[in-house]
Amino acid sequence: MPLPKAELHLHIEGTLEPELAFELAARNGVELPYADTEALREAYRFEDLQSFLDLYYELMAVLRTERDFADLANAYLARAAAQGVRHAEIFFDPQAHLARGVSMGTVVEGLWRALGHSEENHGVSTRLILCFLRDESAESARETLAAAEPYLDRITGVGLDSAEVGHPPVKFREVYEAAAALGLRRVAHAGEEGPPEYITEALDVLGVERVDHGLRCVEDPALVERLVRDRIPLTLCPLSNVRLRTVDTLADHPLPAMLDAGLLCTVNSDDPAYFGGYAGDNFAAVEASLGLTEERLRELARNSFLAAFLEDDEERRARYLAEVAAYEFGDAVS
Repeated sequence: MPLPKAELHLHIEGTLEPELAFELAARNGVELPYADTEALREAYRFEDLQSFLDLYYELMAVLRTERDFADLANAYLARAAAQGVRHAEIFFDPQAHLARGVSMGTVVEGLWRALGHSEENHGVSTRLILCFLRDESAESARETLAAAEPYLDRITGVGLDSAEVGHPPVKFREVYEAAAALGLRRVAHAGEEGPPEYITEALDVLGVERVDHGLRCVEDPALVERLVRDRIPLTLCPLSNVRLRTVDTLADHPLPAMLDAGLLCTVNSDDPAYFGGYAGDNFAAVEASLGLTEERLRELARNSFLAAFLEDDEERRARYLAEVAAYEFGDAVS
């Protein structure tokens, strides 16, 4: 049985496996510029964040209907559940779909077909987080939030993703203020390829409660001290960091030092179809490459539930934490 865990940094569009991409392309009459699934899988080799994003947005063309989004989410939830995920907070990128003529309602209602039945079908509780694309305009982000207002009973929070460098958090001050006024939780990608100053800005200007990635905080001791003091969670994605060349090899990942410093780190999969593994695969990889002890792995699992947006259901959080405490390690933790 896998170690129980929450996944807090997961882009649903990044779970599009080649087989499903071809299935949806055939269903919707979309021609993909790849001969077959193997040719597409070969394209999943990236030089940096931008080379990944180019393919990521290209493949979204196959997602057209509510059924497509439901199939995508159900496929992820089944894989996640098999790897011990008990709670998933799922990002989606509406601007990338709106730009293709796919409505907000199609995306949210489609995802909700899966998320609304996730506990009974997969044993996974869920939250949905709307992400703004930081390489789009601030005005586009405001329009996107307005388009989402009829669906806020299904959306827990907002996030900020896509190309980081050159798009500082301050660009999105107004839309985050509007999101806060609507009662939405706030997270943001910061300190992946961007500098540690982006992490500070996300905290001070956007009021984020959780930092997605945050890897480069280690370059600023005062920032590390602040993150530890304020118990700001970091949603790290180790296999993603290697695939996007943020770290050279998994053995070079600063996760152990970050835990030693007292940072509230979690391990997540980011875009698992593209980066070589789901949540459990990331846990297994850091265990093998970084020599993490069973208690360190338990700490990471515990952190994931402590960092989850479960304030509306503390009984559930306590139940998940009890599962982690009672877990008996065997041969695999994935």
